[in-house]
Amino acid sequence: MPTAKPSPDKSKRMGWIRTLLKFALFATLAGLGALVVAVLIAMASLPGFEELKSSPNGQMVRVRAADGSVIVSLGPSYGDWLPSQQIPEDMKKAMVAVEDRRFYMHPGIDPIGMGRAAWVAWQRKGEGRRLQGASTITQQLARNIFLTNAYSFGRKFREVILALAMERKFSKQQILELYLNRVYFGGGAYGIDAASRKFFDHSASTLNLAESAIVAGLVKAPSHYSPTADRQAAIDRAKVVLEVMQDAGAITPSQADAVDLDKVDLAPERDQNAVRYFTDWALAQLDEVVDEQVEPIDVWTTIDPAMQKAADAAIRTNAPEGTQGALVALDRDGAVRAMVGGRDYVSSIYNRATQAERQPGSAFKLFVYLAAMEAGMKPDTPVTDEPVDIDGWSPRNSNREYAGEIDVRTAFAFSINTVAAKIGQQVGFDAIADMAHRFGIASKLNTHPSMVLGTSDVRLIDMTRAFAAIARKGIAVVPYGIVKVTTGKGDLLYEHRTDDNRVLVAPWVAAEVTDLLQTAVNTGTARAAQIGRPVAGKTGTTSSNKDGWFLGFSSGITTGVWMGRDDAKAVSGLQGGRAPARAFAQFMRVAVAKRPTEAFETAVTLPEFMIEPDDEAYGLPDDGFVTPDGLPIEDGSEPPADPEDGFEPQAPPPAARAPQAAAPAPPRTSLGSDFLSGVEPQRPARRQ
Repeated sequence: MPTAKPSPDKSKRMGWIRTLLKFALFATLAGLGALVVAVLIAMASLPGFEELKSSPNGQMVRVRAADGSVIVSLGPSYGDWLPSQQIPEDMKKAMVAVEDRRFYMHPGIDPIGMGRAAWVAWQRKGEGRRLQGASTITQQLARNIFLTNAYSFGRKFREVILALAMERKFSKQQILELYLNRVYFGGGAYGIDAASRKFFDHSASTLNLAESAIVAGLVKAPSHYSPTADRQAAIDRAKVVLEVMQDAGAITPSQADAVDLDKVDLAPERDQNAVRYFTDWALAQLDEVVDEQVEPIDVWTTIDPAMQKAADAAIRTNAPEGTQGALVALDRDGAVRAMVGGRDYVSSIYNRATQAERQPGSAFKLFVYLAAMEAGMKPDTPVTDEPVDIDGWSPRNSNREYAGEIDVRTAFAFSINTVAAKIGQQVGFDAIADMAHRFGIASKLNTHPSMVLGTSDVRLIDMTRAFAAIARKGIAVVPYGIVKVTTGKGDLLYEHRTDDNRVLVAPWVAAEVTDLLQTAVNTGTARAAQIGRPVAGKTGTTSSNKDGWFLGFSSGITTGVWMGRDDAKAVSGLQGGRAPARAFAQFMRVAVAKRPTEAFETAVTLPEFMIEPDDEAYGLPDDGFVTPDGLPIEDGSEPPADPEDGFEPQAPPPAARAPQAAAPAPPRTSLGSDFLSGVEPQRPARRQ
């Protein structure tokens, strides 16, 4: 049988395919040829090994205060150059395992790692993330010596060429020696010897396996995993390094099990003070704003030396014995003028102002009343302090009594729990959480009914920025610490620009909440925060007196204060209206001394009667009737009176509880008829 001839169409297709294959082969060969030429040219231009050993491997960073004075000088810290044979094998194995497992097998780039990183990047293409995790040790070394961290395709291509060239010119042992002696480990330490002396106070030639795991874990994020910034984070990262080493076969399971990271002795920080809480926080953001890593730079910051000194003194003086304290002071544009993260930086570098998350107590009611004001309530809207049940949750007031008909201003000033709960039910707990997030609360918030009493953990700096946005009439405030970065010669590398365009709430909402905050300071709940000029603020005390807060503002400065124990145990006598409010006042008298007195747009309006102040004035936790998870406490015992206040709290006579007559009252329901019916009342006119 004769063989069938292929059809003309099929022959034509086969011809096209052969042409494309030939073109692809030619293009591949041409590309490889160009790559080889580029690598050869790069090899010819590379410095010798001894020259690279003697070149600088760090930069001087001078941190300046707002007045231009140098407050901290960092790096470069070099240590001794350790030849490969003096570097402990555990250190080499740890670094290779965690940074470049196939270091001894690849030619300078790792196709497997690049493919995996590309796949992950493709899966996360909607998240806007960079291609990460594909750089070999050789690529990192090339970038650190010859390039910058500016992310671009051109820089990545040059990095690949240089890495291939370095692999042709130097041995694997030489490359690893260069890398370990030049890589940045944080805290101004360049190279393993500088890192070892900084963190362990001995030469890197004697690093053991536990110490090597800690040091190797720093390269990924020196600021985040630094033992001097967060010991636990460094230990947790070192555990990951040991697991990776075991998985890579660098150590045996018995060797890994024998390591006790908790017993590693860290060298104490020397000659440090409270300003280091601020510089640690601010400099962690430096890599995000500048790429310069060689030339000396000056970092000009927002910190005010006089305010910082006053803040440190206020915390040391007022924090109860056995407790920690933190303070953050923001200028009206978000500039951090003072930051204290604890009583003593030398003994504890954990920054409680920016890292710790604690329950804010009734200070969280700011967001409850913000949501209510935005929904149409006003300070003089009548409300009823009466028993309330929300899905089985029945919050109670600290005196176990109810004031009857009062107004919103009084309910806020004396932190009435039942009214806050009713408002939360009406505006919606999700709406309150959304309001808190809108104002900068970054932590996760529960939406149980008890959330209105501050049962979710928050950070002090986030709460402070929320109060600062109220002081700024509803415009968002973003805390910042770096004003500008210049080279040693004065060339500008970065300059901060404040965004004044993000409005969180209408100005009249901020003004009416300021009205409430003024009343809280002037009616006794936070009288210790008075400084002889207009102040608006709010106290916060958590159950069993575990946390005390005061946050407030005056004359353009917003300050937040927190006190408590790191282990969250109860502190006898700790309420927001006492030690935190006193610390606020002591600091603010210095902070605003040279500023003109500024009146608020709303005049102080005091209630016509004085029901007993909330627990924060008389030693009773105002939200102490819920557990940390928001469940009610069924203890029916009467809370004791605080002898320090000199009298037993007493309920006012019912006749004294009528709303103020100064303003016409809307129809009387527990929260105002319009509010309860879901019809938004007419918004009040803007205050002049």
